[in-house]
Amino acid sequence: MKLAIVTETFPPEINGVAMTFGVIARELGRRGHAVTVFRPWRADLPGDASHPEFREIGLPGLPVPGYPLLRLGLPACRRLQRHWRAERPDLVHVATEGPLGASAVTAARRLRLPVTSSFHTNFHSYAGHYGLAPLRRLALAWLRHVHNRTRRTFAPTEELCRELAGLGFTGLGVLSRGVDPRQFSPAFRSPELRAAWGAADGEVVVLHVGRLAAEKNYPLLFRAYAAMRAAGPRLQCVLVGDGPLRPALQAAHPECIFTGFIPRDALARHYASADVYVHASLTETFGNVLTEALASGLAVAGFDYAAARQFVRHGENGLAVPCDQPEALVAAAVRLARDAGLRARLRAAAAASLIEQSWEKIILDFEAALAAAAATR
Repeated sequence: MKLAIVTETFPPEINGVAMTFGVIARELGRRGHAVTVFRPWRADLPGDASHPEFREIGLPGLPVPGYPLLRLGLPACRRLQRHWRAERPDLVHVATEGPLGASAVTAARRLRLPVTSSFHTNFHSYAGHYGLAPLRRLALAWLRHVHNRTRRTFAPTEELCRELAGLGFTGLGVLSRGVDPRQFSPAFRSPELRAAWGAADGEVVVLHVGRLAAEKNYPLLFRAYAAMRAAGPRLQCVLVGDGPLRPALQAAHPECIFTGFIPRDALARHYASADVYVHASLTETFGNVLTEALASGLAVAGFDYAAARQFVRHGENGLAVPCDQPEALVAAAVRLARDAGLRARLRAAAAASLIEQSWEKIILDFEAALAAAAATR
């Protein structure tokens, strides 16, 4: 097939959507499909960048406030129509619901091109974290409008599909997430990196990876860190990522290490060199960081939803607590700090539990779903 993927975030940007569609574009290209990725232009991206497996075309965009490395795509309906009239794709897949993604749906429909979409981010749930709770219904109506104009909307879990169906979304299907054990593995553990963190032998390193933003529930995460420090042995906390909260968090918690954004090969070493991963967010649609932490052999504690519900077997390869019990997450984190035997047992089981979650099967299923959508009249 000739496939056009439209996304407002893509590698080298570091987030779940960028990582997911970087893998999808690469693997679909390797399977012989002609893949073109349309994404906001970046200074380090030529206007028409060729890769061995896919092509990138840059479109107008603006820096995202608080995230200088990310860009918001601007509406590009006419430009996309020109591209697709000149080189007609068999299917357009819209990965994000911003101005660029919404305009891509319109352009595809005007040209009578099959178009599908992905639901990755609970923007309507984020509203309350930014003092915009009254806009939640408006955001939800916008998301429903964008997605229901496409033939299929893919969400990461069956759980989220059921939730979206209850909110009026139609044509739902699952596009899960894989994890590459060659990329994330306990084998990448680095004594040199631990020494750079100041982590002595036997010291517990707790890791967090993600956007430093309000929706990630940092007050609870730092409560858990404080309780772990009070209850356990010496503890070092490392936070990987960037975002609008970084200056305030760094000022409030000088005892923690803030690395900013790092490349994915370095990210694999950071995961594997830690011991514990605490996941406090309640707004994820999946949570790639949790599966990456498991694959890297960390003892994980998180709320029982999204990726944790799918992959964590409580007490066997991690700890999962009810979503309405924040103190239970703090208690689980304290258990991991105190109990070296429990940490060792969970870490030993964590990586093995992700072996079957390969990208290969996910790509094959997605390929079949796209082919079926393209064939629908």
